[in-house]
Amino acid sequence: MNGSVRRVLTFPAVHPCESISPSTLLNSLIDLAQNICSYESEFFPSGRRNAREMIRFVQDILVFLEDVRVGLLDFPDSVVLCFSELHLTFQRIHYLLQDCTREGARTWMLMKSDRVSNQFRVFIRAIATGLDILPLEAVAVSSEVKEVVELVMRQARKARFEVDPDDKRVINDVNRILGRFEQGFDPDRSEIKRVLEYLGIKKWSECNKEVKFLDAEIGMEYLNDDKRRDLSLVSSLMGFLSYCRCVMFDAVDIEASQQFNNRFCKNILNGVNPDDFKCPISLETMKDPVTLSTGHTYDRVSILKWFRAGNSTCPKTGEKLKSKELVSNLVLKSIIQDWSVENGVSVAEESSNHKNRDITRTVLAGSLAAEGAVKMLAKFLARRLVDGTSEKTKNKAAYEIRVLTKTSIFNRSCLVEAGVIPSLLNLLSSSSTQENATAGLLNLSKHCKSKSMIVENGGVDLIIDVLKKGLKPESKQHAAAMLFYVASIEEYKILIGENPEAIPALVEMIKDGADRSKKNALVAIFGLLMHPDNNWRVLAAGAVPLLLDLLTTCDKDDIVKDSLAVLATLAEKLGGTIAILRRGALSKVLRILDSSTTSRAGKEYCVSLLLAMCNNGGANVVALLVKSPSLMGSLYSLLNEGTSRASKKASALIRVLHEFYERSSSGSIALVLPQERSVHVW
Repeated sequence: MNGSVRRVLTFPAVHPCESISPSTLLNSLIDLAQNICSYESEFFPSGRRNAREMIRFVQDILVFLEDVRVGLLDFPDSVVLCFSELHLTFQRIHYLLQDCTREGARTWMLMKSDRVSNQFRVFIRAIATGLDILPLEAVAVSSEVKEVVELVMRQARKARFEVDPDDKRVINDVNRILGRFEQGFDPDRSEIKRVLEYLGIKKWSECNKEVKFLDAEIGMEYLNDDKRRDLSLVSSLMGFLSYCRCVMFDAVDIEASQQFNNRFCKNILNGVNPDDFKCPISLETMKDPVTLSTGHTYDRVSILKWFRAGNSTCPKTGEKLKSKELVSNLVLKSIIQDWSVENGVSVAEESSNHKNRDITRTVLAGSLAAEGAVKMLAKFLARRLVDGTSEKTKNKAAYEIRVLTKTSIFNRSCLVEAGVIPSLLNLLSSSSTQENATAGLLNLSKHCKSKSMIVENGGVDLIIDVLKKGLKPESKQHAAAMLFYVASIEEYKILIGENPEAIPALVEMIKDGADRSKKNALVAIFGLLMHPDNNWRVLAAGAVPLLLDLLTTCDKDDIVKDSLAVLATLAEKLGGTIAILRRGALSKVLRILDSSTTSRAGKEYCVSLLLAMCNNGGANVVALLVKSPSLMGSLYSLLNEGTSRASKKASALIRVLHEFYERSSSGSIALVLPQERSVHVW
């Protein structure tokens, strides 16, 4: 199991199989011992004495094992049993040493020093027990080596493995700092510096790894009711290290290895097929892929529903399952997450379907210390934005706000209350601060109180200016998404729409922007269309031909779906229907509806668009639709398999088509089937 995936202080060791040959077992045991001994040169942020002592024990045993291998003979069962027990224990020791040296987990391992020391004690007792059953006289080794083994056995029984006094001192420092946060007082910076130096946290990036690790731990604790007792401590440490990251480090360093990994991931992601990310049962992108014993992978929720329905076979192969054990496909999950980030996630999806990470757990800080730390940090950053002596200082403050607000509702609330929004708006016109300021404002715009603050401080005009003239595509993307969130307030939909440059700038982004820019522009326009008066403005800006072109030229399902959503909304007005029909939309929409690769949401928007055009276009539009041989089949499929909303819309369109059949067969209307481009709209 990969150490970067396994949670710290878990030891998923397994016994060697009973049929393993003694020579193979011995060689594997020697390899394990050598891996453990290789940690002698590693830096141990805490638990140094215990780790060094454990490595010394294993080094002595390794001398014995290598001597055994030289004179390898058949071993009695008691020797094989000893080696098997040692193999299991060495696996666990290796895992523990991985944890003790793991980047990002330094603070957590320090605070868990009691538990770590206890694990060392358990493992040395296991070594002693394993050696107790070793008949040394049955093993061909030198007398000197036998003496070494006997010494190890005696020392293993007496080994204490207590918490290092230096670790206790630093733990007390950390607890004192957390207490200061709880009481609302600034901590002693020299004390913080002493803690960071002890743990070897020397750079912003190293501190950031600590924060990310603790954030992941919090997420895991929320999923595990039995371990929620640790939440308060983890939250407190995360608040402390977030404070350290912002206050104690002047520069944000991006490591070369991280840049390489990002490029490597991009190269890999360019070759993946997103269809492979879809669950064979739900046909939706998998959130938690798990693999069955047959080797096929499904989304965990879907396969569990399959089992609860009484099925005990693999859905794809029909093969009877010997076991219903689900193995998390962590590699595929990571690739899906990387692909989602690389290709962007629709803001509309994020807000309505909650497909991104659930951050509702971050409404509260998690502990008094975390709450105090973030509030102090928010005030510190607010001061830096105002009083910073250079653009570099202000840009770092904007970046810290960007990071803090990405996935935390509580952090957003503290920063809004600290008054950072006006200062961030002032940074939008600066080339050196624009990107981080727009990203930070985007995250803050999701907070309920922020929208009015943005508008009252002239933010709409400033955001639109970035939308038009942003120095980087990322800044424009953030600006478009920001308009979406601000436009969630009805009066601001009107305000943005009345700005003569807003909607044309969004339409221009659809025309010339990258995929992520297109997506953000589409959802912003979709949000603005919730106010009826913006309908004609979108039409006047020339959106329809661009949207219809995307339906046939874009291979991104999300962009096609969002384009259909905007078109369906435009078609609800007579002018929108006319503009769409004049561009030959019907055939394009029917092809998308009939396509097996179109998502369920895309099909639903197709039906919404067709229904709106029927309602506004009259019998001539319906007459064209009835000529499609596949339409009824697509509608009945959606009726049975779609969402309740999709089923209602499909049912309504089916009724329209049936009524047309009945009326035309009775001769109450004349069938007029002109060419699609010359449809007369009633």
